[in-house]
Amino acid sequence: MSGPGGAERVVLRHAGGATWITIDRPDALNALDPETKAALLAALEDAADDPAVRVVALTGGGRAFCVGEDLRALEAGYRDGRAADLAATLDSFYAPAVRLLAEMPKPTVACVNGVAAGAGASLAFACDLRLASAAASFTLAFSGVGLIPDAGATWHLPRLVGLARALELALLGDRLGAEDARRAGLVSRVWPAEEFGARAEETVARLAAGPTTALALAKQLLRASHTAALDTALAAEARAQAAAGATADHLEGVAAFLAKRAPEFTGQ
Repeated sequence: MSGPGGAERVVLRHAGGATWITIDRPDALNALDPETKAALLAALEDAADDPAVRVVALTGGGRAFCVGEDLRALEAGYRDGRAADLAATLDSFYAPAVRLLAEMPKPTVACVNGVAAGAGASLAFACDLRLASAAASFTLAFSGVGLIPDAGATWHLPRLVGLARALELALLGDRLGAEDARRAGLVSRVWPAEEFGARAEETVARLAAGPTTALALAKQLLRASHTAALDTALAAEARAQAAAGATADHLEGVAAFLAKRAPEFTGQ
């Protein structure tokens, strides 16, 4: 997906049932200028709507994952003493992007290859899983420019690491390295930088080969669990289990179990 002059801002790659979305402005540490935001949102919308896509992986080109909003694209206004319309930017791009990552009926994976800062970190938090290179780091850089964490960070982060740690990261703005992020529960897996690409690819491929409907239903139930009463959750589980039990993947899973072989799920 191209910006002005044909420069690729977002690169798409399809591998089996996985769609890889790479934010590709490495010279700007994958900062999100207007063209990149438009291309990224379009890519997420297409992936969410495509039944052939069974998992979405989000990553960055070069040495960064994403450092969030491109303030340099707003420099002229700031030099004139005019703040950007930040609420409009949140409503038009970040809110729909975060909703797609959190709510699309298929797993979403942030493959964090380097620094994830500001709203770039928020996009990673919105994904179902975060896989990290040992070179990765996370920082809520908002307070350094007199802003609050946004793009869903105030909702996702306390649910991932707890309120006390979320407050620490938001108020002090500390950088969290990959291993510290794993220990805090923010990251699912950490691998050495030289292994990261291959290991992340394996993990995403594993999800793409899974029972897509069952994974989507599990995602939906778990994300709703913080606000659901037990009786509500039990009833929702029963409905979801009936839906999962009606899939071809359930029949294949049981057949594979009885035959003592690996299942071959199709996402149906």
